[in-house]
Amino acid sequence: MGTLYLVATPIGNLEDITLRALRVLRECDAVATEDTRSTGRLLAHFGIRKPLISYFEHNKLKRLDQLLETLRLGSVALVSEAGTPVLSDPGYELVCAALEHDIAVVPIPGPSSLVAALSVSGLPTDRFLFVGFLSRRAAERRQQLVELADERATLIMFEAPHRLLATLTDLVATFGGERRCAVCRELTKLHEEVWRGTLAGACAEWKAREPRGEFTLVVAGAAPRERWSRDEVCIALAELLAGGMSHSEAARQVAQRSGWSKSTVYALRSPRE
Repeated sequence: MGTLYLVATPIGNLEDITLRALRVLRECDAVATEDTRSTGRLLAHFGIRKPLISYFEHNKLKRLDQLLETLRLGSVALVSEAGTPVLSDPGYELVCAALEHDIAVVPIPGPSSLVAALSVSGLPTDRFLFVGFLSRRAAERRQQLVELADERATLIMFEAPHRLLATLTDLVATFGGERRCAVCRELTKLHEEVWRGTLAGACAEWKAREPRGEFTLVVAGAAPRERWSRDEVCIALAELLAGGMSHSEAARQVAQRSGWSKSTVYALRSPRE
């Protein structure tokens, strides 16, 4: 059996590639890549010639058998268009298939835009949640943000330039304009920029100028809130139930507002219980 290497590649500056990544790319039998053109240019820059296997979102399942057969005979390096494979990029299914066939999976760590953005954001790094790309559909995106509004961890998300302003607008509407954030643009590239301020300020900034490049947003987690007393929880729950709301939905809403767990709220029915 061969080895599946998950090789991180530069997100912009080619000097960020590691010596180990270069060695693995030189020694592997094939390179599975999200974008054969960009990977071809990367390999050519370092004088490496390897067979390239196209592996992207819309063919990833069809390529599994071919890649597993290659892995039975030798090693494969999986790379994304840029950064660390599998993170908001194809690769999860291949990793799972390799593990099911007892094929070794080895990480070759290196560049990652989410870690780079978090490290320079000026926001807490002890606990964070990576949410990838939010939905392209406005209603679904807003619902995702509603579910994240009370998250205490620092949030990291990717966004395309043509959706940046819409996402910032939804963030202000859901989280409030005073929540701190960092808008990281074109990290490690020539026009790298890190804008720091509030969500309201970020929204105003990108209303005034056209968003260009690749964006990573880092948003502060929700501030701690006072936990409700038992009587307050019971009264709020009873009011929602009296209004005809289902027990499950009422418990969910009260839990979001009170700081109690949904299961604990669900066990209550009225102030007298």
